[in-house]
Amino acid sequence: MKIISALEAAKLVRDGDSITTEGFLNSVYPEKLVSTLENLFLETGHPKDLILCLGGGKGTGGWENLGLNHFAHEGFIKRFMGSHTGVCRKLEQMVADNKIPGYTYPQGIAGAIFRAAGAGQPGILSKIGIGTFIDPRVGEGGKMNALAFEEDYEVVRVMTIDGEDYLYYRTHPIDVAFLRGTTADENGNISIEKEALNLDLLPIAQATKATGGKVFFQVERICATGTLHPRAVKIPGVLVDYVIVSEPEYHQQTLTYSYNPAYTGEIRVPVRESTEKKDEQVTVKKIIQRRAAFELKGLKGVLNLGIGSSDGVVAAARELGIKHELISTCESGTINGVPATGLDFGAATNPEAIIDMVDMFSIYNGYGLDFTALGMGQADQYGNVNTTKFGSRAPGPGGFIDISQSARKAVFVGAFTAGKLEVKVEDGQLKIIQEGNIRKFVKQVEQISFSGTEATRNKQDVWYVTERAVFHLEEGKMVLMEIAPGIDLEKQILALMDFKPIVSPNLRVMDQSIFK
Repeated sequence: MKIISALEAAKLVRDGDSITTEGFLNSVYPEKLVSTLENLFLETGHPKDLILCLGGGKGTGGWENLGLNHFAHEGFIKRFMGSHTGVCRKLEQMVADNKIPGYTYPQGIAGAIFRAAGAGQPGILSKIGIGTFIDPRVGEGGKMNALAFEEDYEVVRVMTIDGEDYLYYRTHPIDVAFLRGTTADENGNISIEKEALNLDLLPIAQATKATGGKVFFQVERICATGTLHPRAVKIPGVLVDYVIVSEPEYHQQTLTYSYNPAYTGEIRVPVRESTEKKDEQVTVKKIIQRRAAFELKGLKGVLNLGIGSSDGVVAAARELGIKHELISTCESGTINGVPATGLDFGAATNPEAIIDMVDMFSIYNGYGLDFTALGMGQADQYGNVNTTKFGSRAPGPGGFIDISQSARKAVFVGAFTAGKLEVKVEDGQLKIIQEGNIRKFVKQVEQISFSGTEATRNKQDVWYVTERAVFHLEEGKMVLMEIAPGIDLEKQILALMDFKPIVSPNLRVMDQSIFK
């Protein structure tokens, strides 16, 4: 291991190298290394034509000029491969504008690919992605734009083993890994005691070394050999080539905190229940969260919540006194505690455990999830859901495919229509003040992120919750189960759908407590 500057590290990257990095929003993201590499390219034009091949992190970014947005320059990268660019709008726009070929795959698969590469394996077999747009028989095979279809390159193909269909995801060589930890000793052993997450640092380092690449670690400090407790070492020095010591401003723990010890387990802080005023306005989001919370009743096992409307479902259950025995997890690797939201999504206050992200997805994909609540962009007559493509925007699935496909019970949440929707609750009745101008219940979704057909085959319990209507997937068809009080079935539900759902003969009104 050699200690060098960020500029020296950047100069070791060659034209055409395959480069990877890792992060979940800003957590564990090596901002100093990547921003220095960007500056070198802007000043000299080199290194150029890089292949950006991401770990499983959630599209590292959050601000316009941070994270993966540093790579968003024509000529800097020639191909993008990763699970999500939704918070890296500049990079996402390059793919959308067809300036570089883009490929995507499920977030959990990304970590598994690196783990396989680190073990010298050519790829992995998985059921994750079958029936979605990742499946070449159904959709684009993970290709995100026209340039990707022009290349003779594939990230996934179908294989049949003992009469069962699987998706085969190939590994790929890595020349350079830019990663981040907290402390490095003189032998290059890396600890991550001040990081909110582990993510897939170890599998990425293993894959890079196994395929002949170099591993660079951005850290806060250097310590003497023997200082780090053996159990504190996350990445052994045998996998580390270079260490770069970063200034604090390039090494924030998250986008919100320079360091929050309650995210790492260093301390536990009091967590107080939020109190609501009795006259607080009941919003679309609150209605959806409250109704989704009813699906938690009596459940046991493992829970995952997405970001957005779904992240308040457990809090809504507490508010309504709905009892369950679910263990809260986030795909980033946190177990229990209070999940962070917004720009710190992925971290958790007072977590009971923080495990590698690839291992969390192994739990989801193997043992399975008992409940998940996830956002819903579009839904169609077959129960398919789209969260990954809207016009030219195609940010990738992140963990959506792994999570939704692995859940025994999946609840998709979102407003009934999008764009300028305004509602009001009066005397326990839902009033539509202004209807949204975008229909979300369509004949066929623009892209299949969740397959209703596969869900039916796998006997998943699937619900679709909006502020005015609740649907259930039954034998591959959408069944309207509930409507909000004050809503006209024909005018405010059926007339605003591009298909006619089955209306349950036992159609009921949503629980009145939701609208108080």
